[in-house]
Amino acid sequence: MNTKWIAFGLTVVLLSLPAFAQKAEVFGGYQFTHLESSLNLNGWNASGTYNFNHYLGATADFSGTYKSNFRFTTYMFGPTISAGKGPISPFAHVLIGGARATVTGGGFSSSDNGFVTALGGGIDAGMRHGLAFRVIQWDWLVTHFDGVTTRKNTRASAGVVLRF
Repeated sequence: MNTKWIAFGLTVVLLSLPAFAQKAEVFGGYQFTHLESSLNLNGWNASGTYNFNHYLGATADFSGTYKSNFRFTTYMFGPTISAGKGPISPFAHVLIGGARATVTGGGFSSSDNGFVTALGGGIDAGMRHGLAFRVIQWDWLVTHFDGVTTRKNTRASAGVVLRF
């Protein structure tokens, strides 16, 4: 009797595996950020998205950009809406979280923490066996540090997407 239940359970699990296909995706790549004070930064962008269905997901996004003795890092979370998971997959997201700006040099270091919001999206292309290329991800960044809000910040990213 127990063998039948184990066989039944294994059959159900094996038959349901396709339903879990492409439930998650991980992105990693290059990022260019322009901050309002005419500061251009280069760095990295990484994110993970859990897809509830083909159109709605939840994203965690992390990035770090650098220029000489200045570093700007972000950590944001929020919903992502996509137009499906085909060979060309456009998406849009609203991400909210924190940012940290650090200045070093001359034997000192100064950091400031603030809030950041990213409104944007992008296009993933060339999905094959769970692999895609993020052709572009563009975000408008709104930052809020020490009571000052800046709205003329942007970032652009490109890289590799792994889908599970």
